[in-house]
Amino acid sequence: KSYYSAFWRVYTAGYAASVTSLITALIVFAAFRKFHCTRNYIHMHLFVSFILRALAVFTKDAVLFADETMDHCLMSTVACKAAVAFFQFSILANFFWLLIEGIYLQTLLLLTFVSDKQYVWWFIFTGWGAPTAVTFTWVLTRIHRQNTGCWDDDENGVVLWIIKGPIVLTVLINFVIFINVIRTLVHKLKSQEGGGSHSSHFVRLAKSTLLLIPLFGVHYIVFAFFPESTGLEARLYIELGLGSFQGFVVALLYCFSNAEVQSELKKQLCKRRYQEYLNFTHKHGTLSRENSPVNYVTQLSLLEKISPKRKTSVCQNGVTSV
Repeated sequence: KSYYSAFWRVYTAGYAASVTSLITALIVFAAFRKFHCTRNYIHMHLFVSFILRALAVFTKDAVLFADETMDHCLMSTVACKAAVAFFQFSILANFFWLLIEGIYLQTLLLLTFVSDKQYVWWFIFTGWGAPTAVTFTWVLTRIHRQNTGCWDDDENGVVLWIIKGPIVLTVLINFVIFINVIRTLVHKLKSQEGGGSHSSHFVRLAKSTLLLIPLFGVHYIVFAFFPESTGLEARLYIELGLGSFQGFVVALLYCFSNAEVQSELKKQLCKRRYQEYLNFTHKHGTLSRENSPVNYVTQLSLLEKISPKRKTSVCQNGVTSV
């Protein structure tokens, strides 16, 4: 009991950190019009799917384990079934939005120009519509074929494949995309003339690779074809322990370590400090050399010079902003 209690604290802290960082990243992308583009819209939907996944885990724990004296395996209430259904939907949405990230990246690498605005609604329809349809099918099957317990177990292991099947399919497609993306990037690197930019390109390739590997959920394949009771501790460590911090890593890679985001935040900070200083000097009529407006204007001008160079990569280049 103490082991699972300690483990619960670990993944609760992980999901809390993920939710906090993901909400912050959503605010950053939504607050600045500079980041309003298809690629970042996809990132934002991915963030939401990770937030839902964390909320689903919290909801499931609250409903199933609220009463420690009760065996949750014997529960069969509408609330616990709804909590498990919400959990399954969040997992599906998470993997489908990971698939859309892969498809969009593949599209950017294959085509030099993508009129991607027309595809946004198709991405949204697929990312949320497909998980909804699969979850609805699973719920109907559980009601008519296996309406026992809280729907968090599977007597014959067949019904759960309504959920597992689409997830495995998305992971396999993402794996193919991953291999093809690596092949395409290597081919483009070899076809370039001159070696001056090779180092930066290979660093960019490494960053993209490190980003894609955890996103594609290849570890799911390892456990998908085994019974739920097989490798339970390893499954818990990966899916809950390490998986709870996955949202934090995604927010870090897509938002907080993004050079354009950092530049924009620094520029906004300089503007705010400059405005505060103007308000202060207007009120008190004092100026100091080290904090004069000239220094703030100089900082802003330097940031403005840097920003245009990166502006095209913010919404047009899908690889550079890792």
